[in-house]
Amino acid sequence: MAATLELLEGLVLESIFSFLDPKNVAAIACVSRRLRSFAGDDALWRAVCSSDLDLSSPLNPDGEPCSSFKIAYAKWRESFAGYPWPLVVRIKRAWSDLKAWMSDNFPELRETLQKGASEAEIEDAERKLGVKLPLPSRILIRFVNGQNTVRADISGHDRVSLLGAIGGYCFYDHLVNVHLYPLDTIVSETIRHRRQLGYSTRSKRVIVADSTYSEKTFFLNCADGQLLVESKNGEMLPCVPRALIRLSPGDCGDGTLQDALLLWLEEHGRRLRSGMIGVREFYRRKMICLFPETPPSCSIAITHGVKVRASSIFVPEMSDLGDEGDDKYWFAYSIRLSLSSEGCILDGMRHSSCQLSSRHWIIRALENVVSDVRGEAVIGKFPLLLPGGEEFVYESCASLPKTPGSIEGSFTFVPGRLTGPQGQPFDVEVARFSLETPSYIF
Repeated sequence: MAATLELLEGLVLESIFSFLDPKNVAAIACVSRRLRSFAGDDALWRAVCSSDLDLSSPLNPDGEPCSSFKIAYAKWRESFAGYPWPLVVRIKRAWSDLKAWMSDNFPELRETLQKGASEAEIEDAERKLGVKLPLPSRILIRFVNGQNTVRADISGHDRVSLLGAIGGYCFYDHLVNVHLYPLDTIVSETIRHRRQLGYSTRSKRVIVADSTYSEKTFFLNCADGQLLVESKNGEMLPCVPRALIRLSPGDCGDGTLQDALLLWLEEHGRRLRSGMIGVREFYRRKMICLFPETPPSCSIAITHGVKVRASSIFVPEMSDLGDEGDDKYWFAYSIRLSLSSEGCILDGMRHSSCQLSSRHWIIRALENVVSDVRGEAVIGKFPLLLPGGEEFVYESCASLPKTPGSIEGSFTFVPGRLTGPQGQPFDVEVARFSLETPSYIF
């Protein structure tokens, strides 16, 4: 085999080397000076760094420049020695995808991500917590050590922004915005929580993310790799399907190791990149909004030019799964109303505006009607829709005794304005949208 390679032309050799992984390239480089020369070509290592590490310039793990891509790659392998390399590549890609989305859509959020923690810092945190973090979580923190979202306002007091990397939702006075904790906060908040509840120091749960407004706390169970969120009655709900978690700390060879925190962040990235969720303004500040924006998770109906988009999200922090009454499962829902650029079309006539006057909701649990509501306005407002204007958006909530459930119904509008109607009222469909406990909880 080696003798055959020696006889090949340069371009053919370059082509062959481009299909080899770094381990095989290093092995072939030991055969002869000529093959070692080809194996050291920096164009080859540029491609490896690009595919494995998403690097466009030769940088080491600390972001410092190297003299070549080959040296940069060696620095990365040295820095993550002892970790399964396919897992390192996978996690590097997950963070790169999230950072790329943030840079394009929410650069202020991108700036809150902190430089990765060192092995020594992780080991010190594990010693203080009395746990060993799952291997994927250690690598996640090696790349990004949570967020720094504290900002000083104009009065000089610290406040926490809406720059949570996971985001959240808002309805009435209930605001959730979930931030990723850095290591020092993971340690301090976990210890504080244990003392507050009288947990044993041998507890394997650590707090990794939290909302600083309406409380919503995420725990990583270091014993089985599951990510958990606390419900109203203190029950811990899994945030990732159990069947997807394979945690084998002793197996570091095949790169299939994963825990729920990794799966959770990967799924979050997929939703952002697909446009399923995106950026919205709350209180004149941007945040990642977790209400789905696209079908099938968001229902869409257009009636006489009026478009209604509707979706929901499970609210674990308000749900009491031990409750046998009607308030067991809580959901927030978002309704978005807009008018087409052609205006409102009724009986062949075009109207330049229409205004909402009332609503009708049918709420079901397991296909049984549990609520049939008719009332004026929505959250006390009578939105006026104009052609091509901004969506009118409002959020509310509903509870169910059982799941899955759904909401559907209609809005009654008048053409023109309520103070000057230009025709008879008409109904606008709100297509059914689901209320169900999801496989991933954010």
